Amino acid sequence: MKESWEKSTKLRRSKIGGNKLKLVVDTHTHTIASGHAYSTIQEMAKEASVNGIEMFAITDHGPAMQGAPCLFHFSNLRVVPSELYGVRILKGVEANIIDYNGNLDMPEEYLRRLDFVIASLHDVCIEPASKKEHTNAYLNLMKNPYVDAIGHPGTPKFEVDVEKVVSAAKEYGKFIEINNTSFRVRAGCEENCMEFAMECKKQGVKIVCGSDAHISFDVGRFEKVYNLLEKVDMPEELIMNTNVANFDEFIENKRKRIRKG
Repeated sequence: MKESWEKSTKLRRSKIGGNKLKLVVDTHTHTIASGHAYSTIQEMAKEASVNGIEMFAITDHGPAMQGAPCLFHFSNLRVVPSELYGVRILKGVEANIIDYNGNLDMPEEYLRRLDFVIASLHDVCIEPASKKEHTNAYLNLMKNPYVDAIGHPGTPKFEVDVEKVVSAAKEYGKFIEINNTSFRVRAGCEENCMEFAMECKKQGVKIVCGSDAHISFDVGRFEKVYNLLEKVDMPEELIMNTNVANFDEFIENKRKRIRKG
């Protein structure tokens, strides 16, 4: 099965822009620490190396998610090597938005220590409300200096004003995520994800691409993302995941900004 998956991945890539576009960074993955994921950090890194991924972010769920790790887990990520099997590792979190004022389940003192912070709405952590309230949550969240990306914003249960959200992302320098797993587990997200991608292209807002892997074999799995990017004809300069240097520069600038703050 694994061999078949690798062959299909190469075939998908060969059909996209003559293999010109290749995503080598995966910004959204979960390890066994998330409680409902099934691989260790070592297993994730090893499969990443097999799948042609040069860097991935560990973004286990914040503590408001049932089964998620406690806060100390995130402060202790410093013990994780920065590279395994030739793959660079970013230490991060997928924090949960816990109210419609845009507050998170992670205190800033923990967020500031991490390389990459995704913030997401999950219906097991917050009850879906109105389009206005969902949009308001994102608009307030964008002001948080430690948040880097908005996770799977195309989720149908949390309808938003796409233009306003993307405009806020541009104003505050946040990334909009295109999430590969959403196409499998969040029914009806295709149209919303397409709208977000098109609006990002229109406004010149950068996107990040995440597999949202919950098992090692899915690290770097981007088949749905590739299809969407091809349909939108997304400019490569707006796609962060095409090279590691993008993230080296971003993280260095982020650290300088935090130190000044």
